[in-house]
Amino acid sequence: MPDYDPSAEPDEFQPPSKSELKRRMTALQDLGAQLTALSDKQLQKVPITDTRLLEAIHEAQRIGSNSARRRHMQFIGKLMRDINAEPIAAALAAMDQEQHRKAGRFQGLEKLRDELLAQGQDGIGEVVERWPDTDRQHLRNLVLQAQREQQRGQAPATARKLFRYLRELDSASVEETPSDDADGTDDAS
Repeated sequence: MPDYDPSAEPDEFQPPSKSELKRRMTALQDLGAQLTALSDKQLQKVPITDTRLLEAIHEAQRIGSNSARRRHMQFIGKLMRDINAEPIAAALAAMDQEQHRKAGRFQGLEKLRDELLAQGQDGIGEVVERWPDTDRQHLRNLVLQAQREQQRGQAPATARKLFRYLRELDSASVEETPSDDADGTDDAS
């Protein structure tokens, strides 16, 4: 009797293994857990067409008991087997990407504020170059006052005002110039 050769049989007729099915179900359950962590406003942005799933998500958000919550998450995973979960996963990925982008902008503004405080008036030119509509005198006053607070060991109230002013400048520039490639595609090709 010849040895069994698995490559001789076509794989396209093979059903997925039990382990593969379990991985898929666990992934759907994890996706459901991500949905239950969203606020109502965020949940409205996710394309969920199944009303039973939406009701189950809202119910899971109200459950406090760990064991009941675990069972309900399994139920949500079961409901998600009947729908196409790709649009939901794509919407969650887009929301996560947007959150990372906002966090990066926030950290960049914090870094710019710290550089301004370290450089003093020499750093103001960089801000004016980045945002031409900057009120140079107001920025200069904020920087000097924040430096004085630092030297005196006072609470950084003016440093916070400086950060808010930088954030206003940044958000105003984002509103004026919406990105042409918001969908991530390059139109130059």
